[in-house]
Amino acid sequence: MNHPLSRRGVAHRRPPPPRQSSSAPLRGGVEPRYRPPVTNPARIPRTPFTALVLAAVVALLSALTVPAAAQAAPGGSRSGESRPVYSYDRAIRESVWVDTRLDGDGDGRTDRVAVDIARPSEPARQGHRVPVIMDASPYYSCCGRGNESQKKTYDAQGRPVQFPLFYDNYFVPRGYATVLVDLAGTNRSDGCVDVGGRSDVRSAKAVVDWLGGRGRAYTARTGGKPVTAGWSNGSTGMIGKSWDATIANGVAATGVKGLKTIVPIAGISSWYDYYFAKGAPLYDSGPDSLAQLVDSPDAQKRCAAVQKKLAEGAPRSGDWTGLWTERDYVRDAGKVRASVFLVHGMQDLNVRTRNAGQWWDALARHGVERKVWLSQTGHVDPFDYRRGAWVKTLHHWFDHYLMGYDNGIERAPMADIERSPGTWSTDPQWPAPGTSATTLRPRAGSAPGVGALGTTRAPRGTTETFTDDPKLNEADWAAHIDQPTPAKAGFSTGPLRAPLRLSGSGTVTVTVTPSTSTAHLSAVLVDLGPATIRNYGADGEGITTLDKRTCWGAGTPGDTGCFKETAADTEKVAHTVFSRGWADLGNYADPHHGRPLTPGKPYTLTLDLAATDHIVPAGHRLALIVAGTDAGLIDPPASRPQLTLDLARTSARLPLTGGAPALARATVPGTPPRTSGTVLDGIAPPQAPGRLPHAG
Repeated sequence: MNHPLSRRGVAHRRPPPPRQSSSAPLRGGVEPRYRPPVTNPARIPRTPFTALVLAAVVALLSALTVPAAAQAAPGGSRSGESRPVYSYDRAIRESVWVDTRLDGDGDGRTDRVAVDIARPSEPARQGHRVPVIMDASPYYSCCGRGNESQKKTYDAQGRPVQFPLFYDNYFVPRGYATVLVDLAGTNRSDGCVDVGGRSDVRSAKAVVDWLGGRGRAYTARTGGKPVTAGWSNGSTGMIGKSWDATIANGVAATGVKGLKTIVPIAGISSWYDYYFAKGAPLYDSGPDSLAQLVDSPDAQKRCAAVQKKLAEGAPRSGDWTGLWTERDYVRDAGKVRASVFLVHGMQDLNVRTRNAGQWWDALARHGVERKVWLSQTGHVDPFDYRRGAWVKTLHHWFDHYLMGYDNGIERAPMADIERSPGTWSTDPQWPAPGTSATTLRPRAGSAPGVGALGTTRAPRGTTETFTDDPKLNEADWAAHIDQPTPAKAGFSTGPLRAPLRLSGSGTVTVTVTPSTSTAHLSAVLVDLGPATIRNYGADGEGITTLDKRTCWGAGTPGDTGCFKETAADTEKVAHTVFSRGWADLGNYADPHHGRPLTPGKPYTLTLDLAATDHIVPAGHRLALIVAGTDAGLIDPPASRPQLTLDLARTSARLPLTGGAPALARATVPGTPPRTSGTVLDGIAPPQAPGRLPHAG
């Protein structure tokens, strides 16, 4: 985060009173699940005539009675929560094509994007309008959504049958419409994928406008009859994970009317920061490769010009271009009208947490109402690590911002933080109250690469030297923190006398002399001590998928609303890397433009550490490691430099709760560095963390 400690960065619009979190697990699931019809006539129970008459009377009364949840307009004030009073199996399922008013594929006509809708039929018959939960995605046909990679399905007439995820199953019976949008260039939509650019964002924004009565839609992809959203009350909430979350961020940053809230899960806030960290490449490909993956077959034939622009506009040098400016939503955070419920894994090495941190800070500076969940997982949806609490919290969130229920969700604790697998704490504000940037400094030890970390500045002229080894990563460095190794410079406190909490983002400023004209740098924070943590480096990124299913809403044969359960995938470790930052040293003078280095000349550069919230327990040690290429997480430079670190001109500014006094209480001044032959095992990062913002 850029400004984790400003007062505007840690408060709701109105201060929340101390309350317990409303995110307690649901008891025993939700509505009755879909069950296959009885096929043995002998087992069908016979119903008395009087019971049939009574059932008919009840059905008639139900049709004539409008549930309270549907009567009041959004923005009203009522208590309780929306209830599953509408039928799911009789919901209206339809498709329309919304005009984006862009011609991205250059075919001479404006592009239309496919919009699949599931909405309760009863309010429509009664003349009542409903709010919308919308997920705009490029993945509905190529890759699928959720832990089970569900895709949209259609019947023989092209009508939608399966809506991926649980949103329709759970919320349609509660009086919401679920709207799933194929981004331009994907699945059944016209246009071209432009990876977070104008086409991506506008294709989703056009749907929000149409839902609010300000856009045009038709019953077919070409031709067709005009169709309006007379059933929508104009209040929309956007949700989604990864690329879907990114589009929610982008649409919110347009300030579009009618978008009341967004729930971005592991979303990108600036596409440059998805691909680069101050010039250091995080991936070996660019947005053109990503577009090719999700383009529909038709789009692949007609979108060569867009592909060319994506390739040319995103040079692998890491320099900032106009392409990145168009895809930087942070700069437009001041336009956001919607509330934001941000969710991110603190060990997400796909959409890395710098994206969450800088978005959160920008929203805070502009006073946007917001809430945050931070898990210990990687790129994982909360439905797969905290399912019951997630469904209930999301239910209350949408009820408040889309239906106007005064349920207290906006006054509940701002932050939920996972402290250990399945164990959560809450905070009234985030970053935690009392957090302030505190300076720690490295000092040399008696062995190369094994130094101390404290508040005392190193003597002038003190240095540490290491050589970039692109085969090693942060787990290798941390495992050998107490050993003199040639590929890293490590510095640690002594065992802490009291726990230290880091809440927010920090920075590490280094002065380095390279031996070559190119160099990449990494800085990581490490908790040195035993713990059981989620195995974020494994395929499940902290979860294991089980065979048993539970149901989260009503169902039909084509969309049961039943999903595989999950469990925490844990590992016992002796160290935990909990925050990271990378940079190309050539960006020392300009974070957006690199230049060649002069060997033998010192350069000063600041690395931005990713947002986190971590407690280093008493008895553990806090460590800072500075090294070169972090294998698997950044690409190596053209050369293999030796780097000399000027310790007197190197420091870390860390967001410590309690600030300098807390640091003084926790550390013993002048603690000498320790050297040993002990290897401290930890989680190795994946060697190829998702090369696209997807992973379910």
